[in-house]
Amino acid sequence: MVVQQYRDGGGARAARALAVAGVIAVTAGCVGAGGGSGGGDGGGGSHGSGQRAVAAERPLDTLDRAADVLAEAGGAEARTSMETAAGGTRVTIRGQGTYDFRTQTGRLKVVLPTDAAGADDHRPITELLAPGALYMKNRGAGVPDDKWVRIDTTTLKDGNLLTGGVTDPMAAAELLRDAGDVTYVGKSDLAGVTVHHYRGVADLNRAARAASPQSRGALSAAAKGFSRDAVPFDAYLDDEGRLRKVRHRFIFATEGREASEVTVFSTLLLYGFGAPVAVTLPDEDDIYTGEIRQG
Repeated sequence: MVVQQYRDGGGARAARALAVAGVIAVTAGCVGAGGGSGGGDGGGGSHGSGQRAVAAERPLDTLDRAADVLAEAGGAEARTSMETAAGGTRVTIRGQGTYDFRTQTGRLKVVLPTDAAGADDHRPITELLAPGALYMKNRGAGVPDDKWVRIDTTTLKDGNLLTGGVTDPMAAAELLRDAGDVTYVGKSDLAGVTVHHYRGVADLNRAARAASPQSRGALSAAAKGFSRDAVPFDAYLDDEGRLRKVRHRFIFATEGREASEVTVFSTLLLYGFGAPVAVTLPDEDDIYTGEIRQG
């Protein structure tokens, strides 16, 4: 994923924004962002009425519906983490915010680890997620403080599964569609909520074909850009079939003289279902279209 070559809808060199932010170039000069370490805050209580018999269903049927169940649930609070290791250094990027699965929009604050962007201290990056687009603010390196950088996620080789340092929550759920080798591991407790643990392997091509129209473009781009279509995962759903936690393992190839494969773990935690989500996308005048320096 040589993100330096991508441009946003206004002609800016959007991938440079990511590299500067340290969200992609954080892995010791590679273009990887770290993948989640999988913290444990499932949050929120389970609902006693109208529970779906999740464990009794075929695992594949349950996972196929996970994205649709989230859309019915509406908004939720989210925590994310990405973790990778390169050159013996482990890097973790964390995010927190809210996401509306009906409109597939969200607002997250992404915190970079110390010196991930070449500095000891940096402000959190504000990210707005929308179908086909990623907006970033406070990404530094020459972008005015009051401007946003916009990235067309359908042109990213990873479909924004890794680029922003956050896997889009709906994309994370859509990846579970038509998965293979799915097994039911059993029940466990996640922050006081009983969850059902499933393990399987997502297929980027199959997931893209089965995805909702809003997610299909970005996932189709990811299906072409990753070095492997197979994405192993562990998913945890509550009794109502709502995804509470999912951890994906992505593998992609770096480019250059010392090309190699990098593994990234991405974890999404969902809780506080029904939370209000307010996302106002920037006006065109608020989007930066100049050259972005690598910091």
